[in-house]
Order: sequence, then structure tokens, then C-alpha cells
Amino acid sequence: MVMESLSSRNRLGAMASVILVHLLLGYALLTGLAMDIVRDAGERLNIVEMQDYRQPAPPPESTQSPDPEEEGGAAPPDLRAEATPIVAPDPVIRLPVPPTIAASPDPNRGAASTQGAAETPGPGTGAGGEGTGTGSGAGGNGPGGGALVSRARRIAGDISPRDYPRAARRTRAEGTVGARVYVGSDGRVTRCEVVGSSGNADLDTTTCRLIRERFRYQPAMNARGQAVADVTGREQRWWLGRD
Repeated sequence: MVMESLSSRNRLGAMASVILVHLLLGYALLTGLAMDIVRDAGERLNIVEMQDYRQPAPPPESTQSPDPEEEGGAAPPDLRAEATPIVAPDPVIRLPVPPTIAASPDPNRGAASTQGAAETPGPGTGAGGEGTGTGSGAGGNGPGGGALVSRARRIAGDISPRDYPRAARRTRAEGTVGARVYVGSDGRVTRCEVVGSSGNADLDTTTCRLIRERFRYQPAMNARGQAVADVTGREQRWWLGRD
């Protein structure tokens, strides 16, 4: 029995020794092979450095408020604005333009509405019944020369029935024309005005036209024997008579 137990122990020890030896050999093999594999892989491995072509990420925006004392960059230029032109519309109601009134640079100081040496009209600015110039009248001191010695007198020219306007004859228009005749110092008619209408424009116009064309006067004379301008009158009656 003792011998059997001893042989059993010996066999167990031998088996344990064999197992231990196998474990040591396996460990040695594993560690040795691993070192060779790593060394061979390191020798054969070519390392290639790869570059990253991705765009760099923008820096994160700062949430902190800027320092008010820190000087910043210049601001972009402002846009130039141009105002729309405003055109005033035409007025709905057009007011009439008053006529120009000539005013004297040296007005008189009197209270009368008109000026002159007499109540009858004359050719000068201060003319009257006996004068022609700015200082007319018996006591005048202007170029009018004072009182007239003689008035203008017609010496040539006349209006006859043959001068009857055709249009007025066809309509059998009749009437009397009162004309104011302005005579110059040379005896010629300088102007003619209708002061009393006949009621027919052809008769009025024809009267003054013929007076200017045909009438000649002996000019008026002042106290110094000078020929001066004068104003006289003409009353022309247009009458067809009875057929």
C-alpha cells in the first residue's frame, strides 16, 4: 500500500513538472514570437504623414461686450441720399396781372385828382385852355411860353359824302362823330381821338383816319410869337339823306 501511494505521488509530481515545463515553454514561445512579429512589423511598416485639408473652423464669437475705451476700426462710408425735387403745381385760379401804372418820380403835393392850368384838356402835362407845356397858362414858367395869342386854325383838308364807308352805307348807318384833334407846332395832326361815338365803328374809324391824313392847320402862336402845339375839335356828321 505504501508503495502504491509513493508511486502515485511520483506520477503526480512528474505530471506537474511536465505541465510546468510545457507552460514555461509556451510562455517563452509566445513572448518570443510576439517580439519578432512586432519587430518585423515595425521594420516593414511605412508611416505616411497625412495632411488635413479641411478649412479651419472660425473662431467663436465673443459674447463679451467691447471695451468702450478701446479704439475700434473706421466705420464704412454712409450712403449719400438725394431728395426728390418738388415741383409746385400750377395754380387752379390764375389771378389777373394788374396793368403797370407809370408814376411820376416827383409827384405834386396838391389834393386834386388831375393837374393843369385850366379845366379844358390840353396836349402838355400841365396844359390848359391857354397853354401847351408843363408851365402852361397865363402865369406859367415852363416851356409852354404862357398865354396863346392865336389858336390853331384849319387851313386845308375836308371830309365829303364821297368818303362814306361802304360797310356803313350798305347797312345805312348814320351818326355824328366827335373827335379831339391834336395839332403840332408844324400844323400837322399828331393824334386824333374819338370822344363822341356815332354808334358805328366804321364811321368812327374813318373820321379820325381822314383827319390825320388830310387836315392841315395854321399852328397856334404864343405871346412871344412862337408856333406851339394846340388842341382843337372836329364834329363830323354822317348822313345818307333821303332817297
